[in-house]
Amino acid sequence: MAIILNLETATTNCSVSLSKEGNTMILKEDYDKNYSHAERLHIYIDEVLKSAHVKPNQLDAIAISKGPGSYTGLRIGVSAAKGLCFALNKPLISISTLEALAHQVKDCEGVIVAMLDARRMEVYAAIFDSNYNQIRETQAEILNGLSFSTYLEKGKVFFIGNGVEKTKTLISHPNAIFIEDKLPTAKEIGLLADHKYKIGDFEDVAYFEPYYLKDFVALKPKV
Repeated sequence: MAIILNLETATTNCSVSLSKEGNTMILKEDYDKNYSHAERLHIYIDEVLKSAHVKPNQLDAIAISKGPGSYTGLRIGVSAAKGLCFALNKPLISISTLEALAHQVKDCEGVIVAMLDARRMEVYAAIFDSNYNQIRETQAEILNGLSFSTYLEKGKVFFIGNGVEKTKTLISHPNAIFIEDKLPTAKEIGLLADHKYKIGDFEDVAYFEPYYLKDFVALKPKV
């Protein structure tokens, strides 16, 4: 009966959940368009544990959304998860952000393109079948009108994530289904983390790093 604390910070959604045997017990998140991880993540962790009447030392593991996503968001989430693992002597579990995002699409007949917005017309995207098996690796790609055409010609394609907004302006294929206003959340991490916990698929807490996909590039702030 593993109790796992799940953290999702790859996008603007600061999301924390507590799961037991893969089922979400408590979920606390800030489904906003602004980054609030530095201010709210540890507050949410404390609130989730207190709401469930679970003490930190009763946790069996800490699970973190590993990316791709926001460089700063991932750093904050991974740092928090590693700190808890060190302090509590608990294992660290990492979950693909795009895999967890794909699990928000339920009972689909087709393929799922989980995508996160990158700069300009670029997205980070991975493709999954209807059983959530990854059928194409995660890529950073520049969108155009022919993007994902190989899959669209074969059947329904469900696009989900904050990369959808720019994608729907370019793709008008009748097989394209756009699921809007969805961000990765800690709710989906619990089920995936429970599976990894049962098979002992843990990260090395000392050396684990987020999956950035691309190197960090600092931009000048807008005036």
